Amino acid sequence: MKHFRVTVQYDGSRYDGWQKQGNTDNTVQGKIESMLSKLFEQEVEVQGSGRTDAGVHAVGQVASFAVDTDLGPDKVMERMNTFLPKDIVVTDCRLTDARFHARLNAKRKTYCYRIVTGPLRPVFGRQYVLWHPEALDVEAMKKAAANAIGEHDFASFLGNRHYKKSTVRTVYDITFAEEVRREGAAEFPELVISYTGNGFLPNMVRILTGTLLEIGEGKRKSEEMKEILEGKDRALAGPMAPAHGLTLFKVEY
Repeated sequence: MKHFRVTVQYDGSRYDGWQKQGNTDNTVQGKIESMLSKLFEQEVEVQGSGRTDAGVHAVGQVASFAVDTDLGPDKVMERMNTFLPKDIVVTDCRLTDARFHARLNAKRKTYCYRIVTGPLRPVFGRQYVLWHPEALDVEAMKKAAANAIGEHDFASFLGNRHYKKSTVRTVYDITFAEEVRREGAAEFPELVISYTGNGFLPNMVRILTGTLLEIGEGKRKSEEMKEILEGKDRALAGPMAPAHGLTLFKVEY
């Protein structure tokens, strides 16, 4: 039995999220497990580093699995990319030991949320960014985000009301990068918000982003972020930002 660790990129637009579910076979985990089971003619269970929502993308998802095979990592990666759907690709494959678990061993994760601001609606790459026609007060958003850095109870930013585990997480950093993307003669100002933490609650990054957007729009004050955290009530936070602007960027071990 060999144990493999793979890095996976996928366009989440047409999938019902990463996690395998009983009511659909249209998940990224499900597609990979099904392909591996057919390829190696044995049941293969795949563990992912995180459960991205329906419509969320990944450039650095990490997964682990074990199979009985004589193939090495290069050949396994080649076979996987031959049979996986065109919107899923393995970018790295290596041997690991039986103790490695993609989710349990993860130390840090980084998610990026991309926002195009301005009157022009992007055509190319529109499935990976949120279009926000009005300008945002980025300085106010930065000030608010600073209150969310550190170890906090993020219950106000939890999207699953049936969640039974601890809602305490540590956010190491929230950064803002502003750039201009050009498509021909058109210019698209883009804001990328990157979140790095030891883990994130269901929908946490999207709700944080939705709250920061309201602050950037002037609908809330920066100081409210601290009050929202202390309140531990989902009703206090802003709306959940759309899934398609979010990408799992990197997982560190």
